[in-house]
Parts: sequence; C-alpha cells; structure tokens
Amino acid sequence: MRDLLSSHPHIPARAWQRLQRRSLSERRWSAVTLWAGIVIVVTITLLSFAAPLLGLPDPNTTDLFNTLKPPSSEHLFGTDDLGRDIFTRVLYAGQVDLTFGIITTYLSLVIGLVIGALSGYFGGLLDTIIMRVVDLVISFPFIVLILAITAITGPGLTGAYIGVLVVSWALYARLTRGEMLALREQQYILNAQTLGYSTSRIIFVHSIPNLLRSNLVFSMSDIVLNILTLAALSYLGLGVAPPTPEWGEMVAQGQKNLFNAWWMSTLPGLVIVLVGVGFSLIGDGLADRLGEGGAS
Repeated sequence: MRDLLSSHPHIPARAWQRLQRRSLSERRWSAVTLWAGIVIVVTITLLSFAAPLLGLPDPNTTDLFNTLKPPSSEHLFGTDDLGRDIFTRVLYAGQVDLTFGIITTYLSLVIGLVIGALSGYFGGLLDTIIMRVVDLVISFPFIVLILAITAITGPGLTGAYIGVLVVSWALYARLTRGEMLALREQQYILNAQTLGYSTSRIIFVHSIPNLLRSNLVFSMSDIVLNILTLAALSYLGLGVAPPTPEWGEMVAQGQKNLFNAWWMSTLPGLVIVLVGVGFSLIGDGLADRLGEGGAS
C-alpha cells in the first residue's frame, strides 16, 4: 500500500483505501462464487454416482399401485405414471448426463487446444487450412449436424458423442489459435527459439500451460451446453433410449401429465438448471482467479 502511495503521490490515500477495499470485496465474492459452484456440482455428482450404494429402489422398477404420487418423505420427488421413484431416476440419470458432459467437453478441449496451438504457432498455409475448416464447422447449425449424425448412427449415445465431438473442438481451436498468435511473440518464447529448443517443447511445455487458462474457463459453460444438448436429443427421442433414465427424457415423459403431475417434468428440469448454475458459478470463479494469476 505504501509503495503504491509513494509511486503515485498525486492520488489521495482515501482513494487508494477505497480501491483496496473494492479489490478485497471482489476477491472474496469470486471465492464465494467458485466454492458455491463446486459445492453444487460435487454434491450432485457424488449423489449420482453413489446412488447404487444409497439403498434406493431400482430406477426402472414399476409399481402400478403407486403411480403419480406427489413428493413426500417416502418419494422425495414423487413417482411417475409407472410408479417409478423420480428421485432415484434423477440420480441415475445424472451418471449418464454428467459423464457425457465431461467426456465430450474435455476430449474436445484437448483436440482443439493442440490443433489451435499448432495453427497459431506455425501460421501460413497450415493456419489458413485449419481456420477454414473451423469456420466451416462453426457455421454449420450445431443441432442440425448432430441430428444428421444420429440419423445415420441411430438414436442413442453413440450419435450424440460423435456429433458433439465433431463440432465442439472447433470452438477451442479458434480460442487457442487467437491466444497463440499473441503468445508466440512473447519474449520467453523468442528466447526459447533462440536457445534452440524443439518446436514440440516450445508448444507443449512452454505455451500450452498458458493457453489452458481461458480454455478451462470456457469449458465450464461448454459442459452445460453439452448436457443440454443430450437432454434436447433425449427430449426429441434421439438420445438415451428408455427405460434408461436421462434428464431430458424424464422431462419429455412428464409432459403429458404436466397439469396433474407437475413434479414429473419440473423437478428433473430444476436439477438441470441447478447443474447449469453450478458449472456457471465455477466458470465465473475461475475467470476471476485465473485472471488474477495471469495478471500477476
């Protein structure tokens, strides 16, 4: 504080104190945001993957004597039109949706990170070709491409995985390439080239760790997008095949009973929203933290 005041004597001390308080407040808020998101995501993830150990009923077991029961202490989220426990099905569906979101997001991140780093570092013809491919992929309607692929592979997770991976890597490649163009002009990269370090070492050891920050922040929103994509496909009947529980499929199944059994669609839908909020909060917190780290 004193160093800052001595270097900028024309700025009043009260102004520096206000700036310092504001900086501390923003830092605390970013920590709250980050940890709130982590708590939400970790809680839902642990409950989903620990569901077989919680002594819950089988998610696909029907009980026609207990159909359309509202939420209660016996059935936290009520039952559906076949008497299946919705809370149990939501947890088991989380295994499918979270696994899909994480795998598609981080496989795309790795592919796009490497391709974008190579494109930005070498430039020239390689950069031109890669960027035209990226433009082509991004310009094509996302959901239409996935629907075309699922039409070839048939309904199920296979088409969803292929469709998302075919598109998502391009977003990371464009983001990484833009940052690599600036990074390759940095002094430490030029020094590494002067010292004769190999291209692979410069890219994978000295460049990619710095390129990873923005990609990690973007990946939080991308996970949400990919989970919603699977939910949308299942809603349209092209995703996970019944009776396997999946959040989008559960929302679609409850549509016909929306007025007399609101919980069938509403509660799985709220879980999707909660997961989205959790990952978004983590992304905001990471943006603040990694931004500070990059600035320092």
